[in-house]
This record gives sequence, structure tokens and C-alpha cells, in this order.
Amino acid sequence: MKLSTRNKVSPEFNMSSMTDLVFLLLIFFMLTSTLVTSSALDVVLPKSKAQTVKKATVTVTIDKDLNFSVGKNVVSEEEVEMYLLQEVANDPEAVVILRTDESVPTGKAVHVMDIAYRNKLKMVLATDPK
Repeated sequence: MKLSTRNKVSPEFNMSSMTDLVFLLLIFFMLTSTLVTSSALDVVLPKSKAQTVKKATVTVTIDKDLNFSVGKNVVSEEEVEMYLLQEVANDPEAVVILRTDESVPTGKAVHVMDIAYRNKLKMVLATDPK
């Protein structure tokens, strides 16, 4: 007497669930990447092979129209120091990242660097990788 098994392995593989998962992940990453904004002002950073600091606590941005922002607050040039000191008051190890458009005069960037130097803050200049 021969007993036959009803559990037979099928050599076919159904990819429909895998493609659904891939499309859901694709949609998720497309939506979240558009929601991420680095600062209040859009700037074109100068190119460099150096890497910026991973721990960004405070960001100062100067755009091509010479608009200043500290964090997400758009401020005047005279208010930069006041807002910057408010932002770093909570964190004594704060690193200030200076993001300037490549067309901004050097004097404006040096003005912000001088503020950081006078207040003994660590500051780095942000660049785009080449």
C-alpha cells in the first residue's frame, strides 16, 4: 500500500508581496526626504573634500541676499549674536555650523566667526562634498 503525501513543494515563488513591500518603502523614503529641511534659508554651499561635524547643535545661515538665520529664526545682522547666545546657552559643548552661500562676501562670514570667537564658541564652516 502506497501512501501519498499531500504536501508538495512548489518550485514557484510569488513576488507580489515583495514588490508591495518595496513600493511602500520607496513611498516612505520619498515622503520623509521631502519633509527634511536643514535651515530656514536655501544656500548653495562651497565645494570641499573636508567633512563637516556630525553633531549639529546650532546653525547660522547667510543666503545670497545677505539674509541671516540662527536655527530656524530669520534675524537681522545685528541680532545674530543675541540669538546665537540664546541657542547655545543650554549646551556648553555646542558646535556652531556656519552655512554661507558661495556668493556671500567674506566679510559677512568673518563677522559671524568673530562673534563665535569673542564668545569662545566652537565653529565650523559647512561645505558640500565635491
